[in-house]
Amino acid sequence: MPELLGNYALGRWMAGTGDQQELYDASTGEVVAIANGEGLDFAAMLDYGRQVGNKALRRMTFHERGRMIKALALHLDSKKEDFYTLSYRSGATRADSWIDIEGGIGNLFANASLRRKFPDKPFYVESDPIALSKAGNFMGHHIMVPKEGVAVHINAYNFPIWGMLEKIAVNLLAGMPAIIKPALPSAYLTEAVVREIIASKILPEGALQLVVGSGQGILDHVTYQDVVTFTGSAETGRKLKGHPRILSEAVPFTMEADSLNAAVLGPDAVPGTMEFDLFIKEIRKEMTAKAGQKCTAIRRAIVPENLLEDVQIALGKALAQTTVGHPQAEGVRMGALAGLEQVKRVREQVQRLAKNTPIVYGDLDNVQVIGGDCKTGAFMSPIVLLNSEPFKFTDSHEIEAFGPVATLMPYKNVDEAIQLANLGKGSLVCSVATNDPATAQEFVLGAATHHGRILVLNGEVAKESTGHGSPLPLLIHGGPGRAGGGQEMGGMRGVEHFMQRVAIQGSPSMITAITEVYQPKAKQIEKDKHPFQHYFEELEIGQTYTTHRHTVSEADITNFAQVSGDNFYAHVDATSLEGTLFTGRVAHGYYVLSKAAGMFVDPRKGPVLLNYGLDECRFTKPVYPGMTIGVKLTVKEKIGQEKRDAEDVAKGIVRWLVDVSDETGETVAVATILTMVKKKNQE
Repeated sequence: MPELLGNYALGRWMAGTGDQQELYDASTGEVVAIANGEGLDFAAMLDYGRQVGNKALRRMTFHERGRMIKALALHLDSKKEDFYTLSYRSGATRADSWIDIEGGIGNLFANASLRRKFPDKPFYVESDPIALSKAGNFMGHHIMVPKEGVAVHINAYNFPIWGMLEKIAVNLLAGMPAIIKPALPSAYLTEAVVREIIASKILPEGALQLVVGSGQGILDHVTYQDVVTFTGSAETGRKLKGHPRILSEAVPFTMEADSLNAAVLGPDAVPGTMEFDLFIKEIRKEMTAKAGQKCTAIRRAIVPENLLEDVQIALGKALAQTTVGHPQAEGVRMGALAGLEQVKRVREQVQRLAKNTPIVYGDLDNVQVIGGDCKTGAFMSPIVLLNSEPFKFTDSHEIEAFGPVATLMPYKNVDEAIQLANLGKGSLVCSVATNDPATAQEFVLGAATHHGRILVLNGEVAKESTGHGSPLPLLIHGGPGRAGGGQEMGGMRGVEHFMQRVAIQGSPSMITAITEVYQPKAKQIEKDKHPFQHYFEELEIGQTYTTHRHTVSEADITNFAQVSGDNFYAHVDATSLEGTLFTGRVAHGYYVLSKAAGMFVDPRKGPVLLNYGLDECRFTKPVYPGMTIGVKLTVKEKIGQEKRDAEDVAKGIVRWLVDVSDETGETVAVATILTMVKKKNQE
């Protein structure tokens, strides 16, 4: 009896009330699950997400959200073998499923680690402060806060697990809940993972909801505080992007569409070179992994015209080693497509392409299958087409067969290769195989405007490259034009899609209070006790220590030169200063900073554990012998650290503003130093 999939809405599992839809095993054609997502109250689901899930997540800091995501990743990793067993029904081999399952879980781990790039707060302060007045008493800054809505993720069928996890990892870190609407053919995989997520009780209630049906009508209720993401065909994406509600509410819409990605063989990458071999390997892999059902798969192989025959022969030999069949059958390298309907669509697209670009490898009607049957299973042969005149026959740049299909085409020079790659009118990814830096630069700069990611392949990266078709959590995944113009992932950039950037203006003291980051010219707090004698919790933003003053002598400069070995002429040779910026021997900038440290450091043992480093340093005015310097040390920002284990010391990082001034009160050096400070509460 096929399993009846559930929808998770309003804090409980529930069945739909509409027509049931059968989901099939891609390799056998058997019904494996029943989906029914009709009759759900989408308005209530969105409101529940906003009122329950959003409020809970917004109260958490980035670090708390990140630890939550890490816990989720660990839990799902412990259950992954269950997902592998289920994944075979989608036609995916073990290797294909690894991308989907462990790639998705890996995305959770990566975004969990990304929390360290953010403060231990529910919001973050972006970039640098902006002075808006001459006297410095009026300023501006930018902060980013989580939106008060829900992320609605409309996903594709080819990566039912990765597609969900790579998206929710980002919105959860940002502080927004999500509603997942997976594509029907593989929705049983998404539902299985969501069941584990809900059962784990790691996420707060309302942080995740699931719709396993069509989801028709869900966009009718989104608002400007929500975010909609779509992964799938460019045609469907354009329809959704033009939804009246999306337009009237100006709802942020991120689209990642299938694109005609290209791989280019550099002129230097002749047969016998590692670059040639890597090029062939990447095309074969991208054609056969997930049976070519990847939005990043190589659809166009662009090669020097004098190497076209060599590439065709080498690619044919590589593909001949690809065995097709049931993903659990021994020796199978390529499994089935998502279903017979998908095979039909791919064949139709190939037939359109073949009118002017003949098939030179593979057969649309015949494929040898191991452990399966072409009549009931969605199997097809890898197909290679040849477009000898790619500027004349442009279907190759416009029609995508979303399966194990690629087209070879020649170019005369690098400029032509760039033009051909760009004829895809916007792609998620492009790769170029070359060991020539000049070729790499020319191609990348010429193709960059039309691509979201460009991989340069050569022997140096052969062992470590993740490959043409692997989007990475900390790099953007998206592309212009046909690829949708959106951006998934991308490290901090991806998180920002689910946050609102707001410019704040006011006095330095007010901006300091709002941002919890000290701003120059804000009010300072003087205390009797030296700040190095305060525990992490006791220190206040703006707390300042003013040091004694020191008059710099020539002996100071000479001694520092001897100790440091820095005998730059401006410090040691007064006869070499003609035509320079200096009027006499000048103190080393690092002497000034070192002396400042000697003036502000409290030598007594206390909560300060160590010097953690230096973030910024500028020397703004020469210091000559006879000038008198003093220091103001101010608590700029506090960043709590997580304990590695129960035995670890509870501590945090304090960022200090070091302002060194001369006897006139003018700043001669400014720096941000970091210390590791023990917490009073060690629990």
